[in-house]
Amino acid sequence: MGTILWLISVVLVVVGIVELIQGAILFGLVLIIVGLLVGPGGVSIFNGRARV
Repeated sequence: MGTILWLISVVLVVVGIVELIQGAILFGLVLIIVGLLVGPGGVSIFNGRARV
């Protein structure tokens, strides 16, 4: 599962950078942020909240 999330996050970040270069600043930033949130190295939205 971690490899799939990593690949999805890489694709999202790369597409976000391409969108930034093409001038779609808001959409590019959103894609980059979502890519960082989805990635296993980031704050994965699929892990849920930590329990105390």
